[in-house]
Amino acid sequence: MKRYLSESFRAWCLILPLVAFLAVFFVWPLFTMMKGSVSDPVGMQVFPAISAATVKWDRQSDPSVEMRDALLKDLRADTDQQLMGDMVRRLNSAQPGFRTLMARTIEAVKSGGDVDLASVDKRWSDIRFWQALADSTKPYTDRYFLAALDYKRNAAGEIEALPEGESVNKTILFRTLGVSLMVTLACVLLGLPYAMLAASLDGWKRQLVLGAVLLPLWTSLLVRTAAWFVLLQDKGLINGALMWLGVTSAPVHLIFNKIGVVIAMTHVLLPFMVLPIYSVLLTIPRNLMPAAASLGAPPWRAFYRVLLPLAARGMVSGALLVFMAAIGYYITPALIGGAQDQMISSVIAYYAINSANWGMAGALGAILLVSTFLLYGIYNRLQPNEARP
Repeated sequence: MKRYLSESFRAWCLILPLVAFLAVFFVWPLFTMMKGSVSDPVGMQVFPAISAATVKWDRQSDPSVEMRDALLKDLRADTDQQLMGDMVRRLNSAQPGFRTLMARTIEAVKSGGDVDLASVDKRWSDIRFWQALADSTKPYTDRYFLAALDYKRNAAGEIEALPEGESVNKTILFRTLGVSLMVTLACVLLGLPYAMLAASLDGWKRQLVLGAVLLPLWTSLLVRTAAWFVLLQDKGLINGALMWLGVTSAPVHLIFNKIGVVIAMTHVLLPFMVLPIYSVLLTIPRNLMPAAASLGAPPWRAFYRVLLPLAARGMVSGALLVFMAAIGYYITPALIGGAQDQMISSVIAYYAINSANWGMAGALGAILLVSTFLLYGIYNRLQPNEARP
């Protein structure tokens, strides 16, 4: 027993550095991102008294005297001006007119003496402004997740779609899924015959064919994308070859559009399609196709009725791998695509870097992460039982 415990302890000591690495650099950042997508501490920091006073408010009755006194108390407090400005912008986006209302109210409160909110501005008699103020002081919110899908809560707390043109997150999300599907389809159409060719060869010829498709994995993603940036230009090698062969009389626009993005991403992700199909084809006996031909089946029928169903598992596994990788691509669409071809990762980068809206970045990232985990679960279910841990 002691020997077993000592061996188990040594084994745990060996994997402890890996567990610590995963916890610090993977689990903790994911937890922070998920927490930031639902937490909203700014409102409680700016309006702590209002946050406590509105806990039992039913949102339909007129604000109580306690709530009005709490607001005046918070406005008289020495609040950080940057936080107050951020809070006012948020309130104004939730209820138009809040910016001028807060500026006028703060000026009246700072002048000293008793303040009657209704006398300062009649908008304080409008319950919608109090509802927006109460919503902004909750420690947790679903606002970011709703906004990520182009929804919001109205004054009554009901979920409704954002006005057309106010947000495009759902459009970009559907664009991401569409581009990922196009790349996946292109990888299937190219990867299946390539894997069949590799499986039909032997010796150094097979190694050469596999090495050609694996070569992109040994090259930096940025380098590969930059190479396609050069190749796809109007005066690049591809257009030059097409014009020299007489296929086109003028350059074909292949860059800064969806075509260029699909071409570059297909080249990068093709190995993830070829390898699963190739591994499945190796398990298929080579005498099946000759047997089908001996029974009178033409080559296309033998392929459709015999080889394709047996290779379908590898095709589905490869398609899921390619799709999971494609939905999170950032560098390739950013360099090769145009303004209307950016994917959801570019929006996440914008919210995180340019606007410092970590809540929205976390919500969009969480949606992308959950989608990837679901696809990975499907991929894991499609694997043969002996391949599962």
